[in-house]
Amino acid sequence: MPDAMGESLNRIPFWFLRHGETDWNAEGRSQGRTDIPLNGIGLAQARRAARTLAAIGGIATIVASPLTRARVTAEIAAEALGLPVEFDEGLQEVNFGEQEGQPMGNWYDDWIAGDYTPAGGEPFSELLARAVAAVNRATARPGPVLIVAHGALFRALRLAFGHEPNVRTPNALPIRCEPPADGGSVWQVTPAELAPE
Repeated sequence: MPDAMGESLNRIPFWFLRHGETDWNAEGRSQGRTDIPLNGIGLAQARRAARTLAAIGGIATIVASPLTRARVTAEIAAEALGLPVEFDEGLQEVNFGEQEGQPMGNWYDDWIAGDYTPAGGEPFSELLARAVAAVNRATARPGPVLIVAHGALFRALRLAFGHEPNVRTPNALPIRCEPPADGGSVWQVTPAELAPE
């Protein structure tokens, strides 16, 4: 397991939203940088997340990955919140190289540990550094900030939060990420209660 201590997040709370479902999500295929759009379920999920975030209120800035599935999810949230969307290339999903489009395998633990990187792919340590830098740029903006991005990127953030990284993040579930009040190293990661269907 890589040491996340060198990758230090701004101690500023923020909201994280993974994009809605795509056909490749539904089929259990690795997407990475392949620019797959939301499916009908994903669009409905994004609208529900937008209603949830509007009910919570207070979000001042939205920063998103430019990949279509995250961009459209962010734009749906932005419409509900009455905000523009800013984009940061650093929030793009990991490049999974030769694994893109393939069924998700059992290699994530080895990838996170630094023992395996798919040919043509991005090492987990590079994803971790890139994700932390992008979140720090986002949280330097007026807050609270909503970050709309991807599942593997959130695995890297989980490690930076002091949590087990290899946990699947649900599609389109707003997650409150808060630094420890006691000055410790483990962040609180709290899913929102979704608005009714």
